Amino acid sequence: MNVSRLVAALFIVMVLVSLPVAPAAAQDGGGEAGESGEGGIEGQIEGFIEGLGLAGAVAVLIVGAVILTVCVEKLIRYLTRAALGLRVSLFTLAIIFTGIEFDDTVLALVLSAGDLEGAALGTALGTGLAIVGVTLALAAIIRPFPVDLPIDYVVLFASGPLLLIPFVLMGTLTTIHGLLLLGFFLLTFGYIVVRERQRDTPVFRNTELGESLRADGGVTAPQSLSEIPEDRLVGGRSASGWPWMALSVLALAGIVFASMLLEGGSEVVMEGFGLEQTVFGATVLTAILTFEDVMLTIEPVRRGVPEIGVGNVIGSVLFSVTGNVGVIMLLSDLEISQSVLTFHLPSVILVTTLAAYFLYSGELKRWHGFLLGGLYVVYWVAAILVFGGVPIGG
Repeated sequence: MNVSRLVAALFIVMVLVSLPVAPAAAQDGGGEAGESGEGGIEGQIEGFIEGLGLAGAVAVLIVGAVILTVCVEKLIRYLTRAALGLRVSLFTLAIIFTGIEFDDTVLALVLSAGDLEGAALGTALGTGLAIVGVTLALAAIIRPFPVDLPIDYVVLFASGPLLLIPFVLMGTLTTIHGLLLLGFFLLTFGYIVVRERQRDTPVFRNTELGESLRADGGVTAPQSLSEIPEDRLVGGRSASGWPWMALSVLALAGIVFASMLLEGGSEVVMEGFGLEQTVFGATVLTAILTFEDVMLTIEPVRRGVPEIGVGNVIGSVLFSVTGNVGVIMLLSDLEISQSVLTFHLPSVILVTTLAAYFLYSGELKRWHGFLLGGLYVVYWVAAILVFGGVPIGG
């Protein structure tokens, strides 16, 4: 299996599918896009939910949470079986499947096509910050866990936001800058994929699953991998790993759809309760929008496969500040506001660097989570009081 080709293919398909959707959504939305920042499938889902009324929106939130929970659980099980069958690192698969935020990319294209590049950049930075300040922080608080990451992976994780500094200092970002950021994203992910295939044992080799994925071909399933109904469906073909890859794609699609339901339902509910543009409403909305990544980080840790959780955090942050920002500039130039240079980007750099140090220490402790979460709260308060708002990450 050539995993590097799989990464490139997934990204190319994502961009090719998204490009025709974004301009059409922006044109259809017209002036409405400037108000809501929504378009495409997400805009249609929100419009449908609005028609259900407040009670219907609450029901949609419940259904979305259930779908998300089930699909996350399925994705964890499918990826572990795919890693065993394909004899590849589970960390690699986690980077590919959970690190690349397909829905965020579509949203970035929609916002850029609707002349909302600043909002798209804010969402990208807000997502990167929320992944660390909410997702990783909660995982550490709920269940501290050991971390087994090579130093070069930690350096790549910490350097992602730093890479934006020279671009931000230029004042105006163009398509060339976007292509450079996209290139860095592909090189980073490709490096991790190749590095994992060359290692004698994958990262997190101290876990039961990691010990089962040695380069010598050992693929005996660990005892913690309990039987699921799909085992009987796949049957003898499970040894190849490819059926589990296909099922992983379906589970990922379910996660994206559930996230759209949660986003659309939460906005309708908060408008119905009069919480729009309030600090409480914004906090609740961000919590809902990051629920997907919280589940994709906490559940794997709780189930004994932290490879997926940490892969989601590292992949999502790197993608948000490189690939996703690069995508924004594919359709139009971007003027950088002063607040990005003096506050928002430095906040992302500080929290990410601190998280990288904690990951490098070899164990994510509960106080690490409280510190990261506390810094995220401080960021929110300062942003609201001084700058009048924050990027909504999700």
